[in-house]
Amino acid sequence: MLVVIDTNVLVSAFWSKNGTPAKILDLLLNGRLKLCYDHRILMEYRTVLQRPRFGFSDIEVETVMQILEATGHSVVPVPLDTDFHDETDKKFYEVAKFCDAKLITGNLKHFPQETNIVSPADFLKQL
Repeated sequence: MLVVIDTNVLVSAFWSKNGTPAKILDLLLNGRLKLCYDHRILMEYRTVLQRPRFGFSDIEVETVMQILEATGHSVVPVPLDTDFHDETDKKFYEVAKFCDAKLITGNLKHFPQETNIVSPADFLKQL
């Protein structure tokens, strides 16, 4: 199954190793899900995960990033003419639409209300 995960889900997975986002990350790392991404998403993941305030291990961040990049599906999505309150969220939506993938986010209010856009908890229930 193809998925796009918002950065907040990835941060939460690092933060709480037993939480719902961590279960989704485990499914990605174990090959049960396939991440769709573009260069903008990877850049945001790295930038956010390496923020000193989070204190995540550089080795852990780089290991996860290498696995996601190597096993995921890199795309160059078609730009969409959809207005977003926060334009930085638009890249996740564009990649999800391009790949016909589920978009998993902890910020549902930042995205259009569509059946392919779900919270981490709802995603696991649907899985």
